[in-house]
Amino acid sequence: MTFHVPLVDIAPYVGDGSPEARAEVARRIDDACRTVGFIQITGHGIPEVVIDGLTGAIDAFFALDLEEKKRYRTPPQINRGYSPPKSESLSLSLGVESANRMNDFFEAFNVGATQATYPDSPGLPQPDYADNVWPDVDGFEAGVSAYFAEAARVARVMTRIFADALDLPADFFAERTGHSLDVMRMNNYALPPGTDVTLDGDLVGMGEHTDYGIVTILWADRVRGLQVLGSDGSWNDVAPADGALLINLGDVTARWTNERWMSTLHRVKPPVIDGTIERRRSVAFFHDGDVDALIETLPSCVDAQHPDLYEPVTVGDHIAAKLAGSRAGVSNAAAERESARVLASRR
Repeated sequence: MTFHVPLVDIAPYVGDGSPEARAEVARRIDDACRTVGFIQITGHGIPEVVIDGLTGAIDAFFALDLEEKKRYRTPPQINRGYSPPKSESLSLSLGVESANRMNDFFEAFNVGATQATYPDSPGLPQPDYADNVWPDVDGFEAGVSAYFAEAARVARVMTRIFADALDLPADFFAERTGHSLDVMRMNNYALPPGTDVTLDGDLVGMGEHTDYGIVTILWADRVRGLQVLGSDGSWNDVAPADGALLINLGDVTARWTNERWMSTLHRVKPPVIDGTIERRRSVAFFHDGDVDALIETLPSCVDAQHPDLYEPVTVGDHIAAKLAGSRAGVSNAAAERESARVLASRR
């Protein structure tokens, strides 16, 4: 069976759509979340000028000298700033060891929601809501911040659709995302001069992983590289349609729904052409939920045929275990179900 990522126009939820139009969107989202876990959306309403500002900021920063970019590194526990090539291992976020630890070759820059983002929620724990590190690059902060705000809006539109699709109260997700751990990661898959990486045909751009939170909003170049694990255990190339954003579910949603909706495994395999890597850019906005929100399986997703698969855990504890794997090299021992899927795919 051919692998297919559904394309859904969410405009009825962005504008003043009719109840019937919204119900059809929610039905299609539910079907995609049950069967694929990845979705393409149009009608999201992000202006092209905002996307242009984002890509200009990305290009300006990643064009800097590697040593200059390293000035903006932060310790592993602070999910902000620059990550150079071969400093992370996404598979360790699932507790899966690779032959070479911390070997994902992408470089990235992270920004996120801070204490100042949520003035009505004082005393948020640090470094979960750490201040951002802004590079001295003309237009970078403005361009990135404008897109961050738009992606945050789209993420909340998606969770409103999720509530309808799961027959939950309209404010179910809103009540758990009032001070959401939102992080945006700008990725660059192109090797800076002097980087020690061998193009041996098995290069890992970004290791197999699931996303950590509720939902991810992904802008990406239409360049090969992203691969999604199908239900038959095969890896499938995915690229967005023109003007579309990619949406995928995170582990928090999989836990809430008792895997009725799955956080789909994905990875990035670099496109190598004539012995060089074709540059690929992506920007992932992670909408993860309040740090103190409790993830408990929805009663509607548990029955005799579907026993509860997960113990309750807070968003903060869940995310901390994931980040300790990817950024600090501490294998996540609490991800048995996810790691089993990775190992099965490798077989």
